[in-house]
Amino acid sequence: MIAELGLAALWLAAALAALQLVSGVLGLTQRGAVLGEAVRPVAVVQGVLALLAFACLIYVFAVTDLSVKLVALNSHSMKPLVFKIAGAWGNHEGSMLLWVTVMGLGGGFVALVEKRLPERTMLATLAGQAFVSLGFYAFLLIASNPFERLSPAPAEGNGLNPLLQDLGLAFHPPTLYLGYVGLSIAFSFAIGALVTREVGPAFAKAMRPWVLGAWIFLTVGITAGSYWAYYELGWGGWWFWDPVENASLMPWLAATALLHSCGVLAARNALRAWTIMLGVVAFSMSMIGTFLVRSGILTSVHAFAVDPQRGTFILALLAIYIGGALTLFGLRASTVTEGERFAVVSREGALVVNNVMLSAILGIVLFGTLYPLFAEAMGAKVSVGPPYFNPMSALFAGPMLVVLMVGPLLRWRRDQFSRVRRGLVIPAMLVVAAGIGLAFVGGIALLPYLGLALAVGLAWASLLPLKGRNLRRTPLPIWGMVVAHFGIAVALFGMSSESAFSVEKLVAVRAGEAVAVGPWGVKLDTVEPVAGPNWTALEARLLVRYGTDGKVERMLPQSRSFWAPPQQTSESALLTRWNGQLYAVLGGEAPKVDGEKDGRWQLRLWWKPFAPLIWIGGLMIAFGGLLALLGRVATDLRRIIARDKIAYRREQQGR
Repeated sequence: MIAELGLAALWLAAALAALQLVSGVLGLTQRGAVLGEAVRPVAVVQGVLALLAFACLIYVFAVTDLSVKLVALNSHSMKPLVFKIAGAWGNHEGSMLLWVTVMGLGGGFVALVEKRLPERTMLATLAGQAFVSLGFYAFLLIASNPFERLSPAPAEGNGLNPLLQDLGLAFHPPTLYLGYVGLSIAFSFAIGALVTREVGPAFAKAMRPWVLGAWIFLTVGITAGSYWAYYELGWGGWWFWDPVENASLMPWLAATALLHSCGVLAARNALRAWTIMLGVVAFSMSMIGTFLVRSGILTSVHAFAVDPQRGTFILALLAIYIGGALTLFGLRASTVTEGERFAVVSREGALVVNNVMLSAILGIVLFGTLYPLFAEAMGAKVSVGPPYFNPMSALFAGPMLVVLMVGPLLRWRRDQFSRVRRGLVIPAMLVVAAGIGLAFVGGIALLPYLGLALAVGLAWASLLPLKGRNLRRTPLPIWGMVVAHFGIAVALFGMSSESAFSVEKLVAVRAGEAVAVGPWGVKLDTVEPVAGPNWTALEARLLVRYGTDGKVERMLPQSRSFWAPPQQTSESALLTRWNGQLYAVLGGEAPKVDGEKDGRWQLRLWWKPFAPLIWIGGLMIAFGGLLALLGRVATDLRRIIARDKIAYRREQQGR
């Protein structure tokens, strides 16, 4: 019954999306003004119905209703409850229902709270959001019904991929989808502004909080996903340039450029066409990522679907949405005026440079991600990985970081570099001093060498916008910018340190034997069997000591065997200290010698100096965005309250 309720709610939500689209389009005409008044309440009800459908899906997973095909294929009665619930979106159909739910809620929230845009632009925006939602509703109901029944119901389910049976599944996909769907709202804003030809500061101020919110969730999602893959897959790396990893990075790069472009348009009424174009590109990257993950053309631990028909459906949606938006942009671009001019040496100029650099990195990642697919379609096997992505991205990331040190210090419209030159002396000296010091260390590759040196200078430069300010009265958006830019320096330092100074050991040891890895001594004490709720494992007890006088601590890496579905995984053990992280993975028993087991076990050990700074920096970047968002929202609320007070006084005076 619950599954049928969810399916009915999904159908009703789809019908309301169609009504919202029609009402919004007709509301733009004089004859359809009455229909236009229905768009906002329809959008709200649509979001509520989508949420009801998703709640029904969570329920059938929580109770393991095996008569629902999706539950039978992706769950098991012996799984812990948290993984049963997270399993609701740990599959193709469930993840797409989560997508449309967040999209419906996002559209409903916009309809409830957004009062700054002219009504015609708001109608066009909500119609655009309904148009996007309608395609995904059709995809779910036609090609990916999450509530399909099985008759008869199986006695037990297949279970969830063991690699996904982790708390990361409860956190990583929802945050990413909130980011993706937030970009769909930015896309709808851009379409609405193009339709009504109302592109200006008011439009940018209305769109900016939604872009900022999407960017925050994308940042958190990418950071969480990186750490999840780092400790779960057992390979010791934090980024592999996997095509599905790139699928989340590309929207983030576009959203970062869009966020800064919105700031320029809101503050200085410049970059109008560029802002609209980035709104289209950012959501385009989300759609391309969706196609890559769910089309079946990729083999990855991240990918869900293996059905080419579903991929064709998504490809058709991509062509309709993105092709239509680009066509509309081409037809209306001439009506979008250039906006205010500015000098090259100005804050706008610095933001434009960084946007160009971000766009170049986006192009590099997009080409490197798609080229192997095109090559394979032509009958050739091509692998594109770090040897391409790292140096090519660094060509543009390096200059961007340098401009990032200078840009926040410049004035709007026009400035002189000589005015800020004195403030940049210390960051420049720090970069040079770090470069000289690292040269004496030796053995560091060029890219991590440059990254470490630039990170030190950027950390200092990111604090300079606070110089001379009363810190208690400094606006939250300024604090947000400072924290986010400082977070970039922290993350860059962690990435570069991990690359430059990591030590790896692959050994086979017996119980009682010890091995050194970096400053750590690691001793294998025992290997014992242990059991979990739906797995058994061999667990190694490692006794580790930092240096010669550190206290002895334990690490417990495991080699797990799941039975639903049958699969073996490695559960790494991590020991974090202020200056790095010790990482241990238990392999299998060492090969026999002369037909006899000799009691040795394979261990893979890493010492990763300052590696945790990668994820600490990522969270700082997101926190900086949150501070900026809270500051913008608080400012808007104060303006609304002040405006209402003025209106009330005028009303009283009129009486």
